[in-house]
Amino acid sequence: MEADFVIVGAGSAGCAMAYRLAEAGVSVLVIEHGGTDAGPFIQMPAALSYPMNMRRYDWGYQSEPEPHLNNRRLAVPRGKVIGGSSSINGMVYVRGHARDFDHWRDQGADGWAYADVLPYFRRMEHSHGGQAGWRGTDGPLHVTRGPRKNPLFHAFVEAGRQAGYGVTDDYNGERQEGFGPMEQTVFRGRRWSAANAYLKPALKRPNCSLIRAFARRIVIDQGRAVGVEVTRGGRTDVIRARREVVLAASSINSPKLLMLSGIGPAAHLREHGIDVVADRRGVGANLQDHLELYIQMAASQPVSLFKYWNLWGKALVGAQWLFTGTGLGASNQFESAGFIRSRAGIDYPDIQFHFLPIAVRYDGKVAAEGHGFQAHVGPMRSLSRGAVMLRSADPAADPLIRFNYMSDPQDWWEFRQCIRLTREIFAQEAFKPFVKHEIQPGAAMQTDADLDDFIREHAESAYHPCGTCKMGRADDPEAVVDPQARVIGVQGLRVADSSIFPRITNGNLNAPSIMVGEKVSDHLLGRDPLPADNHRPWIHPDWQTVQR
Repeated sequence: MEADFVIVGAGSAGCAMAYRLAEAGVSVLVIEHGGTDAGPFIQMPAALSYPMNMRRYDWGYQSEPEPHLNNRRLAVPRGKVIGGSSSINGMVYVRGHARDFDHWRDQGADGWAYADVLPYFRRMEHSHGGQAGWRGTDGPLHVTRGPRKNPLFHAFVEAGRQAGYGVTDDYNGERQEGFGPMEQTVFRGRRWSAANAYLKPALKRPNCSLIRAFARRIVIDQGRAVGVEVTRGGRTDVIRARREVVLAASSINSPKLLMLSGIGPAAHLREHGIDVVADRRGVGANLQDHLELYIQMAASQPVSLFKYWNLWGKALVGAQWLFTGTGLGASNQFESAGFIRSRAGIDYPDIQFHFLPIAVRYDGKVAAEGHGFQAHVGPMRSLSRGAVMLRSADPAADPLIRFNYMSDPQDWWEFRQCIRLTREIFAQEAFKPFVKHEIQPGAAMQTDADLDDFIREHAESAYHPCGTCKMGRADDPEAVVDPQARVIGVQGLRVADSSIFPRITNGNLNAPSIMVGEKVSDHLLGRDPLPADNHRPWIHPDWQTVQR
């Protein structure tokens, strides 16, 4: 019940820290409320829509009614299982753009520019097929590409090229902008989560242990974090940290735990009868996410995955995967991607595409039209900001989550642009053999008002919440942690997960979350950071005057 370092949360960053700390010879205890990741629903990549809809693996949070999205409550899945959200996500691997991290540095996260984080991305990766010099080849995290056997994957990239965009063979290498293969955290046909990559190897060491318990609050004694109060098996215990406590509980649960421990906006804490330890108004604020739409097309020939979307087809795919680890079950089916700029004057992509060779929703509901395909599309850097707050002082109560989606007028222009640019790609010659008609939004939806109605009713979260414990300089009143991830105003306490992102990165958040765990582990150990690497990323030479 005592260790040098106590980590709350066996998610993407928590697993990486456990691995690096254990490797360095210090003792580590990881607290995780969720259970095992054994079983086909998590380990089979193509079954990705199941675990994020299962209460066994998911905290089951929902947003408050979103006023700009017809007061809909949106699902906020967060992994409640070893591996955290890396065990229930879509397994898409995107580092983020170089400019994202330079922006972090410019916002006060000194030491987190692209040159600083690139060595950590390389340290964590075992890239299969990535660009030499830019990618790691001997890290714990295997990153692969799908086989791209379906002709629709190639049609999507070719259509992007025909529309005038560039092609990139590795959006995680020198050049993100353009169309090309998508990368996935899949290895030998299995989901390669942070649990498989980092936690399970770490637990083989005698100095690393996992405790299944529910964290209630951080125990703070005279301004220093000394442990974590947990419940397990119906009793309350304190797990003590000799050196430091590290919160890696997600961008939803990390701010909740800080507030339950007296760290947060003083007035809000007093409302709930919580004694104020450190008045930090940034705790829970600055909440960001990616929203996306599915632009769905009906197919004119039976080329999509729809033929497997029945009990017999799923059984066949499942059996092949179970016995051989191969076939359609061995990929998340996101095998082609695109990153583009919405207009001239933006220096790096602000729109992302995931292409999928079936018309289906994340909850597994397939389009009534039968054979089809879709592009998930959405803006990358919305100006809207929300917050995570306490519903009550009871640790068992779900937090209050308000994203405030689409609250900035710029978001509406960007989303309409996303729809129109996607339609233009599907209208290219490469898709002529495959397109029957548009299912959603539908060809009749053309005016700004039509598209706005569609966005209000159909925009979905891409499940990339972040930013609620913002990293910045110690004198920034909005910052929660300093550039070494130390909570400002409390000793012996750090936060290391996607909540410390000053601003959301391009694409999916699993890769930068793991990178945070990798980098913060060096800070915890008092090591010098890895030497900066000044590889220059590709930026469109005429970005100021052209959109593509």
